Amino acid sequence: MNKIKVAIAGGTGYTGGELLRLLLNHPYAEVVSVLSTTSAGTRVDSIHRDLLGDTDLVCTSSLEESETPDVIFLCLGHGLSREFISTNNIPQGCKIIDLGNDFRVESSYEGKEFVYGLAELRKEEIAKCNYLANPGCFATCIQLALIPLAAKGMISDEIHVHAITGSTGAGKKLAEPSHFSYRNSNISVYKSFTHQHLAEIGMTLTALQGAEIPQINFVPMRGDFTRGIFGSLYTKCNLTKEEATQLYKEFYQGAEFVKVSNEGISLKEVVNTNKALLHVEMHNGYIHITSIIDNLVKGASGQAVQNMNLMFGLPENTGLKLKANAF
Repeated sequence: MNKIKVAIAGGTGYTGGELLRLLLNHPYAEVVSVLSTTSAGTRVDSIHRDLLGDTDLVCTSSLEESETPDVIFLCLGHGLSREFISTNNIPQGCKIIDLGNDFRVESSYEGKEFVYGLAELRKEEIAKCNYLANPGCFATCIQLALIPLAAKGMISDEIHVHAITGSTGAGKKLAEPSHFSYRNSNISVYKSFTHQHLAEIGMTLTALQGAEIPQINFVPMRGDFTRGIFGSLYTKCNLTKEEATQLYKEFYQGAEFVKVSNEGISLKEVVNTNKALLHVEMHNGYIHITSIIDNLVKGASGQAVQNMNLMFGLPENTGLKLKANAF
């Protein structure tokens, strides 16, 4: 097949850099444009030093007339994707994959209807769509842990979530909590009970269960590591451990990237991969689910490439057969 011509808007941040790393090694993708209003004229490999020798691309401030991408990834700050669509002449027929939060809940914009891109739940819809809203990183981790219960109508009590993320989850823009001197040997809570990803999580689980779900008590934490999300979730449940494990294994049977482990899991088993690993335990009438992903891969750029593959009729693991660095 002809290669998919790709443009990336906002290509200088962490998600943009991760997309470039994946797509420059994708057998059916060709990156034709990297857009940045702040770094126009700068070589991509001088911004993302890990790509030295892999590309000669130079950032531009807008799409060149000679470029007709088949898909454009929007790796922009939250709230900026709508502005980009309104102010740029996106070629007719060009698909859009938005990695921000602009269309995850409010999916309609300027005649475009965005499909929520959780592939493990909406693979058929994704394969047919032209506009896609990539899920958030925490939202991906938490939803993958809970959708097997919601699909069986088994979420009947409050859900308690503690999840810790690496420093790349805060983006490249410098702030006090992203300084090395703050992060190093430190853990802190932020946006407790109010995180923006709660809206999309609630939307998905309510639709799947067919009824309003109980409150999600979500406490996000900043970790003293670079990448990855480690989620710990529990809620009341009447299953035995064997029944719960079987429920999860059956739900994700055939899932390309979600695996249910019989043993306890640790974060390094997924870092640098598009995998999500889950482990289920039962304790005194509560189900406890551990859920882990790489926030930049399965939580962002890898999931976006997975969705691109589905949208263009490719096997969803194309270009995503990545190995974790477990030691």
